[in-house]
Amino acid sequence: MKNHSLDAHSVKILEELQQNSRISTAELADKIGISATPCWRRQKELEEQGYIRRYAAIVDRRKIGLMVCCLANVSLNRHSAGVVAGFESAMQARSEVIECYETTGSDYMVKVIVPDMEAYQNFLHEVLFKLEGVGQVNTSVTLREVKYETALPL
Repeated sequence: MKNHSLDAHSVKILEELQQNSRISTAELADKIGISATPCWRRQKELEEQGYIRRYAAIVDRRKIGLMVCCLANVSLNRHSAGVVAGFESAMQARSEVIECYETTGSDYMVKVIVPDMEAYQNFLHEVLFKLEGVGQVNTSVTLREVKYETALPL
């Protein structure tokens, strides 16, 4: 994928950091073919310009007991500014909600990761169904993860 706002070295820095954000500046510079100081400068610029939002470890959810992944399609019955803001704020505040998108077809797609179905039922009844404006929730429970990538195609 061609990104016209970044040169080849900056794209390569982003590609490498997406695979291993703990790589040293010297190793990164070696991989992309420039010296360490300009590489470090470019990485800092990418951070300052918001291309790199943060660095994170990818944790295996199953190893920490989060066995259930649910995709909830949430429809709001009212779309006033307060209802939308309240819903979005509630989703941002909940740790079991790991992704939330405003979508076509339904109003929101919410990805929820929980230990078991009882925890999801609890989330539905204690959080979603109590939010002002929530009209309907249709949930798909994932059976297995076919593909999960965090690296963006550059």
